[in-house]
Order: sequence, then C-alpha cells, then structure tokens
Amino acid sequence: MTKRALRPTKGISPILATLLLIVIAVAAITVTYAWIMTYMGSLTQKAGEELVVELVTFNQGDKITVVLRSTGTSDSKIVAIYIGTSQTNLTTATVSPQLPQLVASHSSNTFTITQSWTSGTRYYFKIITESGYAMLINEQP
Repeated sequence: MTKRALRPTKGISPILATLLLIVIAVAAITVTYAWIMTYMGSLTQKAGEELVVELVTFNQGDKITVVLRSTGTSDSKIVAIYIGTSQTNLTTATVSPQLPQLVASHSSNTFTITQSWTSGTRYYFKIITESGYAMLINEQP
C-alpha cells in the first residue's frame, strides 16, 4: 500500500473570517432592532388610545345612551358610531353631540344615539376613532 502525501488544505484567511462574522452580527442586530421597534410601536399605539364602554342605556323614546371613557395615555377623537342587529349589518348611527367628538385622556363622554330598539334584541355598536382604532361592543336591552 502506498501512503498518500497529506496536502495542506486552504481555508479562508483569519481577516476574512473576522469580517464575515462582523457582517453577520450587524445583520442580526439590524433585524432584531427592526422587529422590536415594530412590536413596541404597535404596543404604544394601543396604550396611547384605549376606550372603555362605561354604560349603555336603552331609554324610552328610541334613545340609546353610550358612555365612553378614555383609559389610554392620549386623547381619542370619535369620528363614527355604527349600530345594527348583527356584526355584519351595521349602519351609521345618528349621534348627539354631532361627530367628530374628542374624548380626552382619562375622562368620559356621553353619546346619545337616536335609534328605535326592541327589548330582547341584541344590538352591536362599532366605534371608530380618527386614528382607525375600532371597538366593537354588543348589548341587549
């Protein structure tokens, strides 16, 4: 049997290997930073504008009273309120005071909707703010 001569194998130089590792690390940091900023941006927007329904009252004379409270860190401007008997069949509600209306941070506003209603029927309300925040609630008189 003959012995094969061992030949030295060539690899990449240490300088090139170091540069390659630096490029990979910078790319990973950039991707992580972009993901974190996108995630935090969506969280702070939700924290900034948050509405809670305090009370929905079905009054005599085809009036529905909705009390909204802003629990977020920024004001919310209500631009539309929709009402219907299903989530897919909503129509624009006649609201007093006239929209758009500002709900200041950590305060509440009362809206009166003129709509005939029937006892025992579930009603769906969709509240839209200027920034596109949408809140869907349902109540039954």
